[in-house]
Amino acid sequence: MAHTFVRDQDSLEQLLSRLKSEERIALDTEFHRERTYFPRLALIQLAWSDGIAIIDPLSVDPTSITRIFDGNHLIVLHAAQQDMDVLTHAVGAVPSRMFDTQIAAGFLGFSTPSLASLVNAELKVNLPKGDRLTDWLRRPLTESQLSYAASDVEHLLELEERLRTDLTRRGRFEWAVEACEELRTRKTGPADPSDAWLKQKDLRGLKPRTRGILASVAEWRERRAMASDIPPRQVLPDLALHGIAQRDPSTVSELSQARGVDDRHTRGNIGNEILAAVKIGRERRADLPAHEGEELDRHLRPAITLVSAWISEVARTSEVDTALLATRQDIVSLLRRDVGARLASGWRRDLVGSQIEQLLAGRAGLSFDGRGGLRMIDVVSDDE
Repeated sequence: MAHTFVRDQDSLEQLLSRLKSEERIALDTEFHRERTYFPRLALIQLAWSDGIAIIDPLSVDPTSITRIFDGNHLIVLHAAQQDMDVLTHAVGAVPSRMFDTQIAAGFLGFSTPSLASLVNAELKVNLPKGDRLTDWLRRPLTESQLSYAASDVEHLLELEERLRTDLTRRGRFEWAVEACEELRTRKTGPADPSDAWLKQKDLRGLKPRTRGILASVAEWRERRAMASDIPPRQVLPDLALHGIAQRDPSTVSELSQARGVDDRHTRGNIGNEILAAVKIGRERRADLPAHEGEELDRHLRPAITLVSAWISEVARTSEVDTALLATRQDIVSLLRRDVGARLASGWRRDLVGSQIEQLLAGRAGLSFDGRGGLRMIDVVSDDE
């Protein structure tokens, strides 16, 4: 299908007016974040019942796109997590209704499929193999690049219709809707800078004072990176982060001797800011989060392995992507009886949560079925 390249505001407004009557609109984005802290939106691709448009956000006001994010349109995407992050930063909003074809496919036996593999499996269409490492921010874009970008949305509406039919037939469409809403409403944007230190390696081997300094300097680095819109490693490499924490410098001279620190880190205000962060870090308590399961009562910890085995079995036999069904943290949350535990409500409870409760109560057990799988069996208590 031919596509239109939208490069001026008048054309964009005309397009959005045209889309007002469309019930479903496919959407994808191209972006880069290798050289910046925040993602830089490079293209917005849209497809509807009889057309495809590629919008150049470098030439128009991309916030105009929010006109189609109201509840009158279902926005169809594939693997939408990063698109949600990009849209939140670039236009300040995400769609009010969305359908993620990757999530939907997870309820039909697919395991986190790529768009190309899913389109091939469901529609028997081979998507073009474009250059995944292309620079989408460079202008002008070639016709080959534009065609490749258009292919990312060309088949999404047909794919959504096929998946919707299959999900409805299997009684799983509402499951997919619920899972898509979880993704749509998930927190987007950067994490709390005060938690930046938790991304570092080998934290458990550090002394408490060293950990506090590392946490404080890592938070300073994160905030400076956000303010300058550059990757944190360009502010201060990880090696310097650990070197400073180990050295615990009090002067610029001592700072310059820390491993990984070079002249640019000691000149002007930078050196003084780092030393100020070190000073704060000496008094900072940086407790490591508990391992998953450590906060459980001791007698429940073995249940994590048992429940994990049963979830994997249910996912296999039900043809549901395990990653959708439950994470290890979901299991721990259920065992702790957390308010809002995902396995205790909705489709997850219907599929596996209530069975886990039977296991935990001692009213059911697991046994091998003789064919390499597991089965749940009733347990007769001593009182019966």
